[in-house]
Amino acid sequence: MTLARARALIQQQLQFGGGYNRNAVRLLLGEVGREFGQDAVDALIREFDLEAAFGLRVGTDFTQVGR
Repeated sequence: MTLARARALIQQQLQFGGGYNRNAVRLLLGEVGREFGQDAVDALIREFDLEAAFGLRVGTDFTQVGR
């Protein structure tokens, strides 16, 4: 997955909101973390203000989500 694709999918999940969408974003962040590292994850959390939307905090390791 590219970062551009991750951004598009996160934007889509934000439009719907809700618990299932939060989990989908956590899975996406886990994949981004495995492929691009924690800095990329933190950047996406800040870019989309995922802390306000879903309570996802900068510095959280999502790489084990879904495994």
